[in-house]
Amino acid sequence: MKKILILGCTGSIGTNTLSIIRNMPESFRACGLVAHTSRDRLTGLAAEFNCRSGLTAEDPDCIKRLIDETKPDIVVNGIAGSDGLLPSKTVLDAGVDLALANKETVVMAWPLIRQLAERNKARILPVDSEHSALFNLTEKIGKNNIAELVITASGGPFREYSKEQLSQVTVSQALNHPTWKMGRKITIDSATLANKGLEVIEACRLFDFSADKVKVVVHPQSIVHSLVRTNDGMLYGQISDPDMKHPILSALTWPDVSTNFLKPFNLFDHTLTFFHPRIDAFPMLAYAYEAAQKGGSYTIAYNAANECAVQAFLGERISFPAIAHIVRTVLDKDWTMLPDSFKGVFDIDQKARTITEQLI
Repeated sequence: MKKILILGCTGSIGTNTLSIIRNMPESFRACGLVAHTSRDRLTGLAAEFNCRSGLTAEDPDCIKRLIDETKPDIVVNGIAGSDGLLPSKTVLDAGVDLALANKETVVMAWPLIRQLAERNKARILPVDSEHSALFNLTEKIGKNNIAELVITASGGPFREYSKEQLSQVTVSQALNHPTWKMGRKITIDSATLANKGLEVIEACRLFDFSADKVKVVVHPQSIVHSLVRTNDGMLYGQISDPDMKHPILSALTWPDVSTNFLKPFNLFDHTLTFFHPRIDAFPMLAYAYEAAQKGGSYTIAYNAANECAVQAFLGERISFPAIAHIVRTVLDKDWTMLPDSFKGVFDIDQKARTITEQLI
């Protein structure tokens, strides 16, 4: 029986994790739940699962307190955005395994996070469907046998839009994702391909591949979650229905592969298509490759500028194409400095946000 502490329990990742626990009570128990401001939902869930809980808006130290009190076997970090970085640090400080759905932990502070995990002998298990697939494929095939990583992208709701059509995109249109049900910020990121850009940076760091060895292919059905190309040129992929319970369960059970309640994928009656990403219409993906290649603090600036620009778009302060224009302008500054502490990371993050807000 694994004890699980869930950060962001009312969001998409948290909700799916709780569904797994409900369906597999013989394998998992929720020992603690954390939300940010959803007090009523948190109270109801804590009562249902008979576990401790905390609200970070009222008690920023509640994550550390809950780890100390409940002694979880693994913590699921489903907190969205840069707010998820310090919780990841808190988990690893305690030497607890981290099931990580928060991209920003890796994008903003990977060298520091990796050192912390190694020092405290804690494992980081990716929960993004793409990185979960890559993790399982590299574990089975062996990193030394792999020539490149291939990440799939749904292409978002505007995959076939012209630049003129993109200039007229509304917030409600951008929030209508064709495949996945996710939070507002990540849904906009999927529409601009910034989410795929963040995943490229994440893949480079998690699996220690250079950016030129990480490819992106648009796959609207979201059934093939990622692939690896081996040294002999062959491709191996992971296939399942687009359901986040699969990668979450993989992280919770690793290194075991267990039977479960999820419906097996039916190979029949599916048509799978693959396309090149349209970099000219969706430049956020190209900017992420650039940031990954340059190193320094470029990935911090990319993430911060994108977060601010997305919030401005959601607030109808800027247009959809302006998100990329703003990020491009921020990346044109000098971000060669490399922070050697978490404080340094947040100092650079704040600098990028200040520049971005001025541009907005």
